[in-house]
Amino acid sequence: MGWGLGLGSEEYDRIYRDRDLVRRIISYFVDHKLQMSVVIIFLTLTSFANSLSPLLSREAINELETTRDWGYLLLLILLTFTLNGLGWIFNFFRQRNSSLVIGNVVLKLRQDVNTAVLNHDLSFYDKYPTGKIVSRINTDSQDFGQTAELTMQVISSFLIVFVVLGALLTINIPLTITVLGMVPFIFIIALAFRKVARKRTLEGQRALATVNSFVQESVSGISIAKTFRQEKKLYNKFNGVNEQSYRANLRRAYVFNFIFPALSIVQGVALVLLMWIGGEGTLGGHIKAGDFYLFFQSLWLFFFPLLSIASFWPAFQAGLAASERIFALIDTPPTVLQDEDRILDKIHGKIEFVKLGFSYVESSDILDREKQNYLPEIARAKVFSNFSLKINPGESLAIVGHTGAGKSSLAKLIARFYEFQEGDITIDEISIRNFNLKAYRKHIGIIPQTPFLWADTLENNIKYSKPSATKDEVLWALEQAGGADWVEDLPNGLETNIRERGALLSMGQRQLVVFARTLLENPSILILDEATASVDPFTETRIQEALEKTIEGRTSIIIAHRLWTVRHVDRIIVIDHGKIVEKGNHEELMEKGGHYATLYDTYFRHQSLDYIEKTRDYIKAVKEGN
Repeated sequence: MGWGLGLGSEEYDRIYRDRDLVRRIISYFVDHKLQMSVVIIFLTLTSFANSLSPLLSREAINELETTRDWGYLLLLILLTFTLNGLGWIFNFFRQRNSSLVIGNVVLKLRQDVNTAVLNHDLSFYDKYPTGKIVSRINTDSQDFGQTAELTMQVISSFLIVFVVLGALLTINIPLTITVLGMVPFIFIIALAFRKVARKRTLEGQRALATVNSFVQESVSGISIAKTFRQEKKLYNKFNGVNEQSYRANLRRAYVFNFIFPALSIVQGVALVLLMWIGGEGTLGGHIKAGDFYLFFQSLWLFFFPLLSIASFWPAFQAGLAASERIFALIDTPPTVLQDEDRILDKIHGKIEFVKLGFSYVESSDILDREKQNYLPEIARAKVFSNFSLKINPGESLAIVGHTGAGKSSLAKLIARFYEFQEGDITIDEISIRNFNLKAYRKHIGIIPQTPFLWADTLENNIKYSKPSATKDEVLWALEQAGGADWVEDLPNGLETNIRERGALLSMGQRQLVVFARTLLENPSILILDEATASVDPFTETRIQEALEKTIEGRTSIIIAHRLWTVRHVDRIIVIDHGKIVEKGNHEELMEKGGHYATLYDTYFRHQSLDYIEKTRDYIKAVKEGN
């Protein structure tokens, strides 16, 4: 696997200035002013307690060197123990409150990014792998939280540095200048790592997102892999993306692990100079032993915060990189407009497509030859151009055509899963763009070809469309969908957990549940996208009988895959390459002998009883030699 595959930015990624990112991050902490005030208070108290301890030690050593007042020494020892104890208590409350604040901020950040993801239309998920999106929500927000915690520690380090520096300046200026002379070198080294740290961090995060995306896809398709005995192939591919992630994050680790040795060299130089100048001053009687001890002890107390501050900068870039990826996802607007407030209590069901133009990707994407290689043909081509169609209220319309003709695309556009680029779609003579999106979709019921169920009880899966529904309403919906007698065979009836994707149910039962879920919402417009294509004949018969009652008086759009469908609708339209080539009822279209007749002979005739009987007679005649 080539290095760098999957490490590039996504289309919706953007570059933010550091100060804009910091300003936006701070806005998340503003809602926690009280807790932040508590954190700052205990942060200050902790810093003072930690920085005063070496001052007391210095006073004790000087006292031993001169008068040796044991009462005073005992007092200093007690004060040292007290300060250490108070420092531990202050730090406990500081960490407790800071963890609570950071946890709440990360929670809010994940809520915002999850809301943004849920509001995106289906075209967004067509273009970007789900695993990478999940990685931004989980992994990047976790990195952000760790950086926020590190920021608290650095603020504490700043306070300790200022307290210690103030004390050192009052004791011995030459030694203090010796220590301060090393500070610029610390920050020069730290700032030198800034850009490379940001770059390596982004590579590491993108590599991990690629691993998450591959794992999610592999688990989703595990049954196919096992069917074709491709476990080894999946393992090898995983090794490829995992190795890439390993190398990207190893390069990131090299950057972060190199900075401490570099900074330690500066600290070592400072230590040598301090020992040389301070040692000679102590031996010459110019510096007291306690003062020299304070400088010697404060060197670590002074340099460790500086090292933390310096090494914090590359780590801070990691947090900024994580927040940049999260905010890019939050700031990406959905393609389908959702800000209209027009809500209708009832939809009569008059649908009109007016000179509609639509493709699954924007024209700029279509012109990008590199992207074309990764898109299916239907995504690269224009699905509809100047397409017009009227559907009357209460009419049942069957749409037939070859695969890729645009049948399912019409259903998705009515439901506003995608945004069309030209023309308009109106419901009851009002553009669907003028409706509140959530309120509008309550009137649209879609039954897909492949049912999707949640790992929850059967009852909750049916109630997904109407959480307030009673058990009687759930049973009614099942009866309307073809019968509820099979529910009694389940271990706990409606309370049975049907497992992930409804694994406990047969394909036919899953489709019945999806039918019931849709009917429970009582939609004004019903769309069936080849809804009986994957069920057994017995279940199909039950669904067909239920559908005769369901579509009566309700605007219904049925993407046809079965003979029964085309024989029991008010009108049939035949679509070919996004254009209507024929329309009428079954008898009219058969008499024309055109596209529909060809489709009927190809897809539908073999399902008729007359065709089956004629075929049986023909086979019998062949066997008899006639």
